[in-house]
Amino acid sequence: MKVVLIKDVYKLGRAGEIKKVAAGYGRNYLIPQGLAIPASKGALQQAERIRVKATERRAALNEELSAVSEVLSGKTLAFPVKASETGRLYGSVSNDEIVKAIFANFQIELERRQVETEPIRQIGAYTIPIHLTMDLVPEITVIVHRESELPVLKTPASEGEEVPGEAELTLEDEEEPVDLEEIPPDEVEDEAEQSEA
Repeated sequence: MKVVLIKDVYKLGRAGEIKKVAAGYGRNYLIPQGLAIPASKGALQQAERIRVKATERRAALNEELSAVSEVLSGKTLAFPVKASETGRLYGSVSNDEIVKAIFANFQIELERRQVETEPIRQIGAYTIPIHLTMDLVPEITVIVHRESELPVLKTPASEGEEVPGEAELTLEDEEEPVDLEEIPPDEVEDEAEQSEA
């Protein structure tokens, strides 16, 4: 079935566009939610007016939410979790948890549908887009790590940049491996007694 979008619909199109969609999707979701109307002759004539008004609304909304986009863009959230040896989580990190963490850290209220990710079930760093509007989609980094470990962002640093939390190891810092067979047993006992004292 053909519909005229009266609001922007993520991954489908912008207001005023005429789209061909599955009949069930159009009748059961788009039309009842007020996102589209059936593409009748009258609706097709209104499409241009809808497009113009939507462009104006979108520009105003983009301006209003640009500050929110700047706050979120490039931010990192860490989630300590329980996980198996293979890194698989006992549970998952869901959209709801990410929305709550964004509110707790930045006092920005979002809806869970604005956070585009499947539930995270593996330890690692994830880049997640936040859909504020069709044009404003800042990305945040979500680091999922074991409760007993510190979060580590494993992205290669650009030349001249230091990766936070990673100390450079020079040759002077590295210790030579010790072969225990070369040390007489009485010296090992002496060292153990000194360290106890």
